[in-house]
Amino acid sequence: AAMLPALRRCRPGPVPLPALAAALGPGPFPGLCPGWSPRAVPARGRKTRYDPPAKSKAGRVKLPPPVDPEELLVVLERYRQHRLVLSALRAEFRAEVLQKKQEERLAAEGSVEELEEHRRLMAWNDEENARQQARREERLRKQEEEEKRKKLEIAEKQARKMEAFVEEKEKEVLQLQEEAKNFITPENLEARIEECLDNPRNYNFAIDKDGRIVKRTVLS
Repeated sequence: AAMLPALRRCRPGPVPLPALAAALGPGPFPGLCPGWSPRAVPARGRKTRYDPPAKSKAGRVKLPPPVDPEELLVVLERYRQHRLVLSALRAEFRAEVLQKKQEERLAAEGSVEELEEHRRLMAWNDEENARQQARREERLRKQEEEEKRKKLEIAEKQARKMEAFVEEKEKEVLQLQEEAKNFITPENLEARIEECLDNPRNYNFAIDKDGRIVKRTVLS
């Protein structure tokens, strides 16, 4: 209860300037405190560039965010196309503006001959550009035909290789079928056993470096 009258007396209201200046005292600016300066405005919670880092962040290493390589390539390619389109549009607009300015200047000067010469040169330039474009299109068409021819040759070569591979495998299959006639089966097992017993063969022999038999043991 005793504080309410004091608060009412401290209530803000209009203060005369001479009283405010006398209360603040002399300074570099009239009516302001002596140590105040616009360059020394305090900032609460801000650090200067010379202050050391906080202890909790002393060992922190800032790493850049991860970047997807495929997405980066797509973005770079789109930026490149965007820059090419913008440069082409700027060049086109710049050429149109320069041409209009030059025509206006020539028309203002009243030089009909220069204007006609300029138009003739511009027509020749357009014809030359059209001719170069036709040559470029013809070159691209020939390159495309050459690439198609090379691809066709590669496909034919692969087809010939595949045919040779199939023929070789067919020959192997036929040879295997021919050899299969001499295979031992349950039907001819007894006959083959009798044939081996009637015609014994001795594989116990020694050969020299040239593959000749130099020594053979006698079957008992």
